[in-house]
Amino acid sequence: MQRTVQNELEDIRSRGLLRSTRVISGRQEARVSCNGHDVMLLCSNNYLGLADHPALAAASIAAVQQYGTSSGASRLVSGTMALHEELERAVASFKKSEAALLFNSGYAANTGIIPALVGRGDVVFSDRLNHASIIDGILLSGARLVRYPHNDFSSLASLMEKHAKGRCLIITDAVFSMDGDIAPLAELVLLKRRYGALLMVDDAHGCGILGEHGGGSAELLGVGNDIDIQMGTFGKALGSFGAYAAVSAELRDLLINRARSFIFSTSLPPSVLAASLAAVELVQTREGDRLRKQLCANGRFFRDGLAASGFSIPPGSTQIVPIVIGSAVITMQFSDRLMEEGIFAQGIRPPTVPPGTSRLRFTLMATHTATDLAKAVERICKVGKILGVV
Repeated sequence: MQRTVQNELEDIRSRGLLRSTRVISGRQEARVSCNGHDVMLLCSNNYLGLADHPALAAASIAAVQQYGTSSGASRLVSGTMALHEELERAVASFKKSEAALLFNSGYAANTGIIPALVGRGDVVFSDRLNHASIIDGILLSGARLVRYPHNDFSSLASLMEKHAKGRCLIITDAVFSMDGDIAPLAELVLLKRRYGALLMVDDAHGCGILGEHGGGSAELLGVGNDIDIQMGTFGKALGSFGAYAAVSAELRDLLINRARSFIFSTSLPPSVLAASLAAVELVQTREGDRLRKQLCANGRFFRDGLAASGFSIPPGSTQIVPIVIGSAVITMQFSDRLMEEGIFAQGIRPPTVPPGTSRLRFTLMATHTATDLAKAVERICKVGKILGVV
């Protein structure tokens, strides 16, 4: 019997995996109105609180007044504007790379970059917990996918010894978005050199946050010059929208000619470009440094508070703090009960995470106060005890 849409939805519902949206009224601040309830927002990627920063808003408004509301076409038709190249120069300087290329989102970047670099007959070595956009990019490329255990350098070395033939690409998230830990980039650089591979790093959740100047995971670990492609986004810590690839000038030219998501998409509009440019400048100032330090302190305070309350918190030092529950049903019960307690923390279920590892993924912002976070820990512990999670 042919499955209907209704059958598909019922199947998803029966496994506790049915999704629906929750509507936020107003700005992405530390506290928001969600579905009519005043709650603390603990699941936003607006890590530095820049999404409503006056400097970004002013730059965006000025760009609309000067350049209008749309680029009008793809970059290779008539859609390259002066602001595109200005932002690319700023990103290249920020990431200390020869060049940079903009994409319309992190998903568009990964599904464009990877097939531009590898294809049939090539091999991609991918961390088992890499983001879905990376996996989709590999599948689109037609290259052979070899997954290695999460952050396991020794296993990757063995797999490369066995399978590294022809053109090879090692690819990893830098900060893993559902776990909050950081990839061993220095060790991956060693394997890249040993096997003559390309190394691509998705630093969507590290850009603007890690490193002395917010340059991201590569800056933190001192390996920026050894990474061939640093992908990052403007839509998280940088408070805007879109993505970039920081690369060599030669790789930039290749992506312009082969990355289909770049070639066949109307380019980012002036308002977004200007906001992103303002954000890149801001994170390198004293204010950016202050926000990074506050975010780090908030993450440490929250992580330590949950651990002291009896929760088993995976190792990590970033602004992403998960509580792995296992059951998708209990995870969503936890999320719903927290909403009643004034905390918006979305439950994360398969396929975003592997089966049996559903979790609450808490994300901290620099604009959260210690008082609010202490109250949040208390309420999370209360609900955890009711549900038998702690």
